[in-house]
Amino acid sequence: MTKRWKHRPDGSTWGDWGDDDELGRINLLTPEKVLEGVREVEAGISFSLSLPLDFPGGTALNQRRHPPRLAPTEDMDGTPDTFFNVHMSEMPDYGDPKYVDVWADDVVTLSLQYSTQWDSLAHVGAEFDADGDGVDEAVYYNGYRAGVDLVGPSDDAAGDGVGHRSFAHHLGLEHMAAHGVQGRGVLVDLAHHLGHDWQAVDRATLEEIMAADGVTVEPGDMLLLHTGFATEILAMDRDPDPRKIHTLCSYLDARDDSLLEWITDSQISALVADNYAVEATLGKDRDPSRHSFLPIHHLCLFKLGIPLGELWYLHDLAAWLREHNRSRFLLTAPPLRLPGIVGSPLTPVATV
Repeated sequence: MTKRWKHRPDGSTWGDWGDDDELGRINLLTPEKVLEGVREVEAGISFSLSLPLDFPGGTALNQRRHPPRLAPTEDMDGTPDTFFNVHMSEMPDYGDPKYVDVWADDVVTLSLQYSTQWDSLAHVGAEFDADGDGVDEAVYYNGYRAGVDLVGPSDDAAGDGVGHRSFAHHLGLEHMAAHGVQGRGVLVDLAHHLGHDWQAVDRATLEEIMAADGVTVEPGDMLLLHTGFATEILAMDRDPDPRKIHTLCSYLDARDDSLLEWITDSQISALVADNYAVEATLGKDRDPSRHSFLPIHHLCLFKLGIPLGELWYLHDLAAWLREHNRSRFLLTAPPLRLPGIVGSPLTPVATV
């Protein structure tokens, strides 16, 4: 029995790396796995896998997530939004006519899951009877508790000591950042085979495409899915069509139980796509039983401890890999080392 749970979800990895584990399958990114990634580097060419962080533009993709707002910081005299192109020779109380320096400083208000991002294990939990008493509790990966380990405004988080009203005391992305998140990436080019039509990809389709391209996934690999979605987003130039944006390109079919089994059995350390959520947000379905709104999020984040990458830009990397008959590369993708965050922008780099 661990400190936080008596029962774990069927098929989960809770406790596999210790009672207090907060990394999940990122633990599979061992030094040996890093070396496997390094051995894939042959050309010395690097690809940025991030969209500009002010894409997709607007709030059509998610009304809760807003574009970043960039502004100058306040000046030395406390005047807000003025510290930009400031001449030190003219600064009151601090400057001196002999100084030649001109300064600029800025601040950003950023929705952490607006653009290219990691979803942490604190992003999605579930109502689950972890205590074995017949009553469901709100818990996250490895039994960490809502209201205790992850606190929000309704949990009176004002005393968290860092000025946040919501805070992940456990499972925040700072743990992934400290780990480094580096190893072998493997890309599956769905867009090459399926185009940019909106369609579900079940296990049979995924395995057919992988077989056609000679793609092999091994334990500890980070799996990247190129659907073409981020390519379409980039072409929309921060002005996405609010209807079209929700029916673009392929996505993993979360209603295919066999696909969920494949994700479990694959032993991948991370699952990444260039689309919005890896799976589709299809809305209400006809299943009368209690089940997850996003089954792949539930499986990966809540049960298996697999972080999800979303809205990565994979077009250029996919084109180069296809031209050179390759699918593997060194991937370096740490999130921001900001304690307590449940999502994070990043600039992943693939080196081939």
